[in-house]
Amino acid sequence: MLIPTHHFRDIERKPEYLQPEKCVPPPYPGPVGTMWFIRDSCGIACAIVTWFLVLYAEFVVLFVMLIPSRDYVYSIINGIVFNLLAFLALASHCRAMLTDPGAVPKGNATKEFIESLQLKPGQVVYKCPKCCSIKPDRAHHCSVCKRCIRKMDHHCPWVNNCVGENNQKYFVLFTMYIALISLHALIMVGFHFLHCFEEDWTKCSSFSPPTTVILLILLCFEALLFLIFTSVMFGTQVHSICTDETTIERLKRKDQPREHTASWRSVKEIFGGDFSLNWFNPFSRPWQPETPSDKDLVRQVSSLSDSTETTEEQSEEIKDEDSIEVIDE
Repeated sequence: MLIPTHHFRDIERKPEYLQPEKCVPPPYPGPVGTMWFIRDSCGIACAIVTWFLVLYAEFVVLFVMLIPSRDYVYSIINGIVFNLLAFLALASHCRAMLTDPGAVPKGNATKEFIESLQLKPGQVVYKCPKCCSIKPDRAHHCSVCKRCIRKMDHHCPWVNNCVGENNQKYFVLFTMYIALISLHALIMVGFHFLHCFEEDWTKCSSFSPPTTVILLILLCFEALLFLIFTSVMFGTQVHSICTDETTIERLKRKDQPREHTASWRSVKEIFGGDFSLNWFNPFSRPWQPETPSDKDLVRQVSSLSDSTETTEEQSEEIKDEDSIEVIDE
């Protein structure tokens, strides 16, 4: 299928987009779960701080509260529960950080690839001028990851990654498990303070009383902040999944309505199938097609819901039944 050259004017105006070093990547990325890491100093620092704070909580819970306790049943039960939740939280954090969030192939906006899509009259494709890729519907460019991300919700420095269609489950689990261990830590700190007030402070901990108080207050402050922050994030993520609307889409509030996926279907797509224990397992993958379809790269003019406004020249070409448009977004 031959496409008139003037319909590629946005590409030809910037010929460097078609240079081999910028447009040679394959049309699709690797399968879901392929190793992925963002080399961002701020994100790496935030991820290290996250691990440090969780490990600090582990230290205080184990060596200040549980191990010195004389109630062995209390110590064993709470130790197992807290360590299990902490392990799941850190595993979810790793999966959210090291999973490709749904990056669009970089450099696939070439004439050859666009021609292979066999666009029909009245159809358009959007091209990201920053990464030279064809943007599917609901994809957004991340300035930190330097890629367009499918169903990008936001970029989170605490996981040093974008939250997109492939790793949103892991991010939701991370916020949930952090909120749970924060609540658990606060409850244990409260019981430990009561126990120490009733007993001799020198017997309720292997550390000196001043050191014990400082460690417990710091843990209480950390747990309270984490509980508030992660609970809010967990709530907003669940709301976004149920309404099939990302944070970016909610902030933009496009004037033109968009077709939303049914709530239960959206939840199953994110967490992977019907309800089961795998929903809470950070090692199980969410349901995603192995290779995205070319169809979601093409958009109908009548159903465009993007905030990008077409120019008068583009509108005239779209009205022409033989026109096929490539638009910068």
